[in-house]
Amino acid sequence: MHAPPTPFAALIALALLAGPASALASDASVKARLDARGIKHTVDDDGDYKVTYSYEKEGRTQLVFVSGGTETVGGFSIREVFSPAARLEKDGVNGAKALELLAESRTNKLGSWETDGDVLLFVIKLPDSASAAELESAMDIAAQTADDMELELSGARDDL
Repeated sequence: MHAPPTPFAALIALALLAGPASALASDASVKARLDARGIKHTVDDDGDYKVTYSYEKEGRTQLVFVSGGTETVGGFSIREVFSPAARLEKDGVNGAKALELLAESRTNKLGSWETDGDVLLFVIKLPDSASAAELESAMDIAAQTADDMELELSGARDDL
């Protein structure tokens, strides 16, 4: 026979149950916005929404992700839209190129260049309250910007 759970154990169990439910609520809002715009998507292993853009005329594709979670900064709930453009080492992104990307980020009105491990990403950080149309527009900008940079850095290769 098992002893009844202690109040502490019960609180831990409640916290574990509440965490995923609140995350699912945020995810559901992204899904609803993507669905409202007719955007086909999948969810990757870490909960990000993955969309493949197809540029048929150029015979290219481009991946774009919408983060599955948000971060709170200064009272804002922020969601990221990001698109990979290059593998740093493989595509020759060195110190000089990094400085060029920083300068370009300064002139971008929406989004900037960031790295994650060995990947160069174009990232747009939006208030999570962005409408479906605004989210789609940010995704379009991220996809086009990253694909243009992928062409510049890797030539005709279409890895990302």
